[in-house]
Amino acid sequence: MSTIEVERSHTSGVYAKTSIQLVRGAGAHVWDSEGLKYIDCVAGWGAAAVGHCHPSVVAAIQQQATRLLSCPESFYNDQRSYLTSRLADVAPTGLTRSFLCNSGAESVEGAIKFARLTTHRPGIVATVNAFHGRTLGSLSATWKPKFREPFQPLVPGFTHVQFDNLGEMSDVVSDQTAAVIVEVVQGEGGVHPCSPGYLQGLQDICRQHGALLILDEVQTSMGRAGRMFACEYHGVAPDLLCLGKAMAGGLPMGAVLIGPRIPQLTPGVHASTFGGNPLISAAAAATLDLICEQDLSSRAARLGTWMMDELRKIDSPRIKEVRGLGLLVGIELNEDCQNYIAALRERGVLAMTAGPSVLRFVPPLVIEESDLAEVVSKVREVLTA
Repeated sequence: MSTIEVERSHTSGVYAKTSIQLVRGAGAHVWDSEGLKYIDCVAGWGAAAVGHCHPSVVAAIQQQATRLLSCPESFYNDQRSYLTSRLADVAPTGLTRSFLCNSGAESVEGAIKFARLTTHRPGIVATVNAFHGRTLGSLSATWKPKFREPFQPLVPGFTHVQFDNLGEMSDVVSDQTAAVIVEVVQGEGGVHPCSPGYLQGLQDICRQHGALLILDEVQTSMGRAGRMFACEYHGVAPDLLCLGKAMAGGLPMGAVLIGPRIPQLTPGVHASTFGGNPLISAAAAATLDLICEQDLSSRAARLGTWMMDELRKIDSPRIKEVRGLGLLVGIELNEDCQNYIAALRERGVLAMTAGPSVLRFVPPLVIEESDLAEVVSKVREVLTA
């Protein structure tokens, strides 16, 4: 049996799979089992921010793999110590502590727990079209009915209001609200950046009612949006900042960055067996150092602006709008986009959706300009055919 046949026989079935088998990657390129090369604008759903198998990340993994693979946070560790200090160096003002975990969804779970623990309140306010993960807690903050309905009843205490609407938020936040959680750019919700002034307004509303502000930057952090953290565009430092995806160069890691309004947490209130794993911490530290040393944030801002400008030049009645921030780019179509995902794949470009009608591109931040130009050319080809 082929690899695909074996996987089909034994997979859980929860993933819609394409018909290609990826076996190798380097930079912004991946190759399938037939030797065909693709420009990867999926990048592990944004996890491969510094590219596939970056030599510095690989070297850090190899070196640490010969020293220590497992070390829970009940013991101190040099790799974890270095990573947490570097996160504190680059974080928004005041977020000097971190809880390390395995994914973005876990970071959202942690932030929700820390908010309820700190405020002794039950209420969490999220937004329409938000996506915060698929665990029961993070799913309760996620909005889309198709994700939620099979698992109801979910965790109580969650309310959803329109994204980017301070009036609705002000009407709902109360002295029973533990926290407001929002994405700076709604990714799965269609690649919608929030408006200037929105996050500052949210922070003001939260402070007025003694609630905490949680920003979900699982997709927009680590340089993706053109700054290390997308909230930097808005001059806002949240109380809790959720990270994931790109943290460890493609390996699984998440984190909650913790601000001064959350008191020192006590042992036992939360934990993660693999959180702060030394192997993953070494990969994450190497990834963060790369992003800083090569200023990949500024590169993402420049290339993302260029890409969106070029996409807006495409004369096609199929295009409704091009929007995004940094190298998180969406093209909203006037029709379903699945056929265009397939057409791009046939032409050597891997992209993904952000809802039924939005093409989403999240290439590695190290992508060559010539490859990005090729992506734009192929998009033009499929949308004007």
